[in-house]
Amino acid sequence: MKLTYFLIFLCTSISLYAWINPDPNLAFSLTTLMNGNYYTLVTAIFVHADYLHLAGNMLFLYLFGTFLEDEVGPLRTGIVFMTGGIFTFIISIPFYPNSNMVGASAAIFTLMAVVLLVREAGISGKFLSPIGPLAILFFIFNLVAVNSKEPGNVAYISHAIGFVIGLFFGVAWNDEWKKSLVFTIVLLVMYIMLYNFLVSTYLN
Repeated sequence: MKLTYFLIFLCTSISLYAWINPDPNLAFSLTTLMNGNYYTLVTAIFVHADYLHLAGNMLFLYLFGTFLEDEVGPLRTGIVFMTGGIFTFIISIPFYPNSNMVGASAAIFTLMAVVLLVREAGISGKFLSPIGPLAILFFIFNLVAVNSKEPGNVAYISHAIGFVIGLFFGVAWNDEWKKSLVFTIVLLVMYIMLYNFLVSTYLN
């Protein structure tokens, strides 16, 4: 069984437990950290705010987690996921000092960045999949959201932090990461051109 499936199971089961038995000490915050509840750095990754939050995160955890696991193996995938989640919570404190932070979103963004850089560039069905361009688009969307100060309870800055953490792993694990990045950007441009062509041809 893939590690990603186990992570999805943990997120789902711990979130369900938290909804049935509300416990504020499962979420991470500056207060819990100052109180010595360091375990919340881990528990908060697996707790989600609601069903929609959980469902969205699990979809992208499946997409990017299984892909990365095929590329670098379960151990490295687990290291990326946990490191991204834990360090993002810590680094995000100045941006959300009074917030309770929960969810695997930032950890998943860390996975996205690694997927973006570790894929072996070349003409293959696996590389031509849209998962690399999706990682770029999600990162751009978060930068736009941060810049526009998008309202709501979504920690867009934390997502961006998680993505940046993932870049370090990607660079360390692929000596040809620049080639992979360039190929993916070209692929993204091709997808955008194809989309515009289809829209202009069939919808106008």
